[in-house]
Parts: sequence; structure tokens; C-alpha cells
Amino acid sequence: MSPAAAAPSKHAILSLYHSTLRVSNSFSSYNFRNYFLRRARENFRAMQEADDTSALSKQYSEAVKELAVLRRSAIVNQLYGGWRLAVEDENAKKGMKSAEEETQGDETIRERGVN
Repeated sequence: MSPAAAAPSKHAILSLYHSTLRVSNSFSSYNFRNYFLRRARENFRAMQEADDTSALSKQYSEAVKELAVLRRSAIVNQLYGGWRLAVEDENAKKGMKSAEEETQGDETIRERGVN
């Protein structure tokens, strides 16, 4: 039987949470970014409700592993970022054309967005 792992400190959990949010915000894809932000909030809320120190330390170590994967995924997503969505464009909400759009005849051409 292995000895019980020490529970991570509150500061360590908050630091991991902020790092996870920061990396999640670095995704260039709107859908991925919002998914990982929502997932991070849910995981850390579950960590808040953990009663057992062994369960908390297990969730913490899983979150550390997921952060490493998330960092690598964010880099790949930034390299191969896709088209910007209409929900990302602030000017589209106001009904104005953005600076990225050019009008040629009857066609509207959108340039690829870079975050």
C-alpha cells in the first residue's frame, strides 16, 4: 500500500487554475477556446468540492497532466488556426463590415484571421 499523498496547497491549485485558463485562452479557434475554458471551470469546481485529500491530490495530478497536453494542443492550434467565426467579429455584431473583409463585385472575401 502506498502512503497517502499530501494534498496540494490552495495556492498551488489556484496557480494551476490560472495557468489552465491562460492556456485555454491562447487557442486561436473559438470553439476549442470556449470548450477548454468551460471544461477547466467545471474540473476545478469539482476539485473545490472534493472532501478526501487523496481524491484532491489525484484530481490535482490529473489536472497537471491535462495542462501539459493542453499547452501542446494550443501550440498546434495556433499554427493551424482556421477562419474567424462571425461570433468572434465585434463589428459583425454591429452590422458593420470588418477591416478583414474586402468587397469585389458581388462577392465578399474574408481573409484568414490571426489571433
